[in-house]
Amino acid sequence: MTKYDVSAIVEGYAQGYFLMADETGENLSWYSCSDRTFIPLDERFHYPKSLRRVLNSNRFTVAINRDFKAVVAGCANRQTTWISSQLKEIYWLLYQSGYAYSFETWQGDELAGGILGIAIGGAFIGESMFYHIPEASKVAMVRLVERLRDRHFVFFDAQMMNPHLARFGAYTVSEKEYRSLLRLAWKSSCSFA
Repeated sequence: MTKYDVSAIVEGYAQGYFLMADETGENLSWYSCSDRTFIPLDERFHYPKSLRRVLNSNRFTVAINRDFKAVVAGCANRQTTWISSQLKEIYWLLYQSGYAYSFETWQGDELAGGILGIAIGGAFIGESMFYHIPEASKVAMVRLVERLRDRHFVFFDAQMMNPHLARFGAYTVSEKEYRSLLRLAWKSSCSFA
């Protein structure tokens, strides 16, 4: 029997919270932001022209959940990480329950990069991303946006703004607007996989 209640965790995300470990990696807590960062799923989404050449070259192929644990490990492999061993276990349980996904880029048989996320209804909540090969995570971002559009997702929540996300047209919404969109997304019957 697991010590984590998957339905309670999903309910926490559905209410607009996300899990992070503290600096010690020992304690998990729920967090929220006054402003949430969205990756646009409409014409506001854009990317550098140099990336178009990489996309057109077909250097990378994409896959979903081909190596979920490796993507989680890649996202956690940084000098300062909020993805503790507890959170890795939770992501694995969410994956087994059909909520967590790894959207991956591969170069041949090598995992090049990827995005870890949670899909609930029409909401895709991006938890983290990484790359082993330059441009791989950017390609994952573009292909993921295409997939979310095709599947009619309501939004792609990237949680917190950073310069990398801003390059793709990321924008912020207020907490009130976020919760309203979250209720709409929760009622949607989108299928990610």
